[in-house]
This record gives sequence, structure tokens and C-alpha cells, in this order.
Amino acid sequence: METESAKGLVVTATIRRAEPADADRIQAIYAPIVSETAISFETTLPDVPEMRRRIEAQVERYPWLVFESDRSLLGYAYASSHRTREAYQWCVDVSVYVDPLYHRHGVGRALYAALLDLLRRQGFVNAYAGIALPNPSSVALHESFGFEPVGTYRRVGFKLGRWHDVLWLHLRLLEAPEPERAPLTTERLWNDRGVEELLREHARSVRVD
Repeated sequence: METESAKGLVVTATIRRAEPADADRIQAIYAPIVSETAISFETTLPDVPEMRRRIEAQVERYPWLVFESDRSLLGYAYASSHRTREAYQWCVDVSVYVDPLYHRHGVGRALYAALLDLLRRQGFVNAYAGIALPNPSSVALHESFGFEPVGTYRRVGFKLGRWHDVLWLHLRLLEAPEPERAPLTTERLWNDRGVEELLREHARSVRVD
């Protein structure tokens, strides 16, 4: 879709499902998170083939989304398994990463809003996010969506020469006294006629300079 930037230029802004071919740009966005921060507890940057493998391994069950502006990939968000045992199947972990040049443009918020809406359509009930502290901007983003703190793992990860706490937050996606079915696969999700318009609507909320 076309949207107007803060400078009055017409740009194409899109939220779409991630493809394995996006692995190189996704890896480039993730690289400084691994090498320069404790936001991720990975200490070795996964190479492009490994990032491609991660996308391919997850996309049948969990959505991966990217935000593009004029064919430049500016951020991505995805869901993953919270735990592997069967009774946890209605629970997901969620993450979002944005090119540092486009922080505070609404890219992460739009991606997260779209991701959470897709998870509700699939029938997931609980979303969780783990945030290495301190990270006030990430905590604020999650709380703005209704995530609530459920506990802190103290001194749980050692990176960049120090111990880090991790705050865990929870969002109830659906009120389900008893799940009616297993969550939908992403194949069923992408065949939903309303999904394309949902993604367009969330992309409209972003103003890209």
C-alpha cells in the first residue's frame, strides 16, 4: 500500500509474511542485537543459512512477519513455541526486532499489533515475552499492548561481562474456558480472506521518513 512519509513523499509500506529469501536482511537486523546488546542471549550470530532454517522450521505453525518500505526490509516479528509439551500448544513466545535507523517510527508497534491479531485468529490463548533488563522501551511497548509482568528470573544470563535479569510478561489473547480445537496452521491462516486487509491496516499506521 502507498502512504505518505513525514517529508511528503509517497512510499510503499507493507507488512507481509516472511519468506526464506528474507533471511539475509533479517540476519542483518538481528546482528547488532547479538553482538552489541544483551537483548538476545545468543552470543554467536547465526549465519544466513541458519536464519533461513529457523524461518522454514517455524512458518507452518507460527507466523513470521516483515515490514517493508519501498522494498527495504525494516523490521520483523515472529511467534515461537513457549514450551514443547502438548498441553502448552495454545501458548506462544513473541519477539520483534527493528532496524535501529527506524526505531520510534511505529514499525515495531505495527508488526506486533499484526502478529497478535494473527495469533488470535489462529486460536492461540496466551502470549509471553521475555525481556532482558534493563530495557524500558521494550517493557513499555509490551505493557501498551496489555502485557502484564508475571515474574523475573534473577541473574539468569551472563553476557557482555555481567549478569542480566529477565522479566517475563504475559498477555491473554483469548478468553477460552476450554479450547475448542488446536490452533490453526499458518496455511489455514494465510487462506483467510481477512488477513490481507488486516496487514494492510496495520501497515497504514506507520510513517516512514
